Amino acid sequence: MNATTDPQPKSAPQSDQPKPTGPKVLLVDDDMEIVETVSYALEAAGYQVVIARDGNQGLALAERENPQLMILDMMMPKRSGFLVLEKLRRELDLPLPVVMITGNEGSRHQAYAELLGVNEYIRKPFSMDRLLEAVSRLLTQDAS
Repeated sequence: MNATTDPQPKSAPQSDQPKPTGPKVLLVDDDMEIVETVSYALEAAGYQVVIARDGNQGLALAERENPQLMILDMMMPKRSGFLVLEKLRRELDLPLPVVMITGNEGSRHQAYAELLGVNEYIRKPFSMDRLLEAVSRLLTQDAS
């Protein structure tokens, strides 16, 4: 069939999936593969996902977007997850639940993250079920 007899104009494919309307989750990570995988899983679970590619952008979006939860990578350009967490807790005083994900094996880092007020500390590689369970649990605790 040629273009002149095709009754449907060609446009970008439309997804039949409705946009998630659940709680808003801010995902702060510089690894594109993790961003794509985690955001896909969160959206499939019904969460709205806002993405930041570095710590500075994460802080700006935490203030502007008013998410119900943040998933935060520890090692990022411009501002590490630790520095984001420090600013969130000490200067901005945002009572935002935070799940920190990291490839770092050190228990010293986990202790520091917990001191800064991280709610969940998950080492990479992690199962998506574990992350989704932590998100669900923290959002349920926050709502009660």
